Amino acid sequence: MTALKKWHEVVKTKDYELLSSILADDVVFYSPVVFTPQKGKQITLMYLSAAAEVFEGNSFRYTNEIINGNKASIEFELELEGIKVNGVDLITWNENQKITEFKVFVRPLQAVNAMHKQMGSMLEKKS
Repeated sequence: MTALKKWHEVVKTKDYELLSSILADDVVFYSPVVFTPQKGKQITLMYLSAAAEVFEGNSFRYTNEIINGNKASIEFELELEGIKVNGVDLITWNENQKITEFKVFVRPLQAVNAMHKQMGSMLEKKS
């Protein structure tokens, strides 16, 4: 199974052990609410699992997907605190089917602010 198919399985089931198994040790995560890249498997796992908790029950769904070799651009939508959120996950994986880079872009600004608030609370609980 490809890294991307496994990622979709993680989103569907919230299987964080599966998520851990598909993240490269040196994965780099780019958050829409943190200005520096987050480097390493543990911090990336923490951010992605916190995001999954924030998005749960908020109508999260992927709406479009573009794949080119070992890169994917996946557009998503959800509603968060009454705000219609639109975003994109840019995912890169290596020949071993491990995710090496994960970038998240979100719009509009109100959505970024709501995510920042909720993610902050979720990350405090996890640390």
